[in-house]
Amino acid sequence: MSVFEVIDPRFGRYVLSNAGLEVLAGGFRWIEGLVWMGDADCLLFQDLPRNRTMRWSEDHGVSVYRAPSDYANGQTRDRQGRLIACSHHGRCLYRTEHDGRVVRLVGHHAGRRLNAPNDVVVKSDGTIWFTDPLYGLLTDYEGGRQSSEQPPAVYRFDPDRGEIGVVADDFEGPNGLAFSLDERLLYVSETGDQTKPEPRQFIRVFEVGGDGRTLRGGGVFHKVTPGYADGFRIDEDGNVWTSAADGVHCIGPDGVLLGKVLIPHRVSNVTFGGLHKNRLFIGGSQVLYAVFLNTRGVQVP
Repeated sequence: MSVFEVIDPRFGRYVLSNAGLEVLAGGFRWIEGLVWMGDADCLLFQDLPRNRTMRWSEDHGVSVYRAPSDYANGQTRDRQGRLIACSHHGRCLYRTEHDGRVVRLVGHHAGRRLNAPNDVVVKSDGTIWFTDPLYGLLTDYEGGRQSSEQPPAVYRFDPDRGEIGVVADDFEGPNGLAFSLDERLLYVSETGDQTKPEPRQFIRVFEVGGDGRTLRGGGVFHKVTPGYADGFRIDEDGNVWTSAADGVHCIGPDGVLLGKVLIPHRVSNVTFGGLHKNRLFIGGSQVLYAVFLNTRGVQVP
């Protein structure tokens, strides 16, 4: 049985009929923060409740990259190839330098501590954009209960100037985020206040201002069902490949659901990787999956 479900004919071009779903590793508590390290030919991801950053490679399988990880969640690389991670417990962003040193980048806004940074992307100008919901503060499972000092928000941080500012504050629970190919749009998932019986849950899309520093708009781009969009990535055609309760959904630039990669576990996050960045790595709850596609991810480096 195929793991692909074609809903819109456009999805057919991305399906490789002889490429099946691969189980790479299992036994984790909850997978988050997948990022491909092309120069090291490996994938990094979080086993978040275990407070570990893990490494997977084709030749060596799974090993521990960093423990403790300070309950890191989302992570990405900057334009110099340095790893930037969101820390729940430390309530900050930290960066791993090329020599292995770990540098705390930012942990406060307006004199108060951030909540629990969740996901992060780096724009081509070197600025760091990240989401800061309350989730990592609410339980001991993913970092330890702490008190919030800020409302949920999306931030822009300039590491060269040390400047941080709110770019969107009308969220109950901002989560995954990604820029469009030309960086004129920013997609952000709203996963809502999950203590409510019907939280707001959809992907929003913002226009990036001409100054490259501000956002406008923020209407609903797509509502994932079943489940909700947690993390996602963009491919070379501008499609959004997003997590969902039944696998990975491919959403066209027009907001239309094109198709699905069906996974037997709830998906938290995804990333493209491999030699041609045409391999989609999938965090399926406690299991790490991968599937080859006929498209390439656009993340840099």
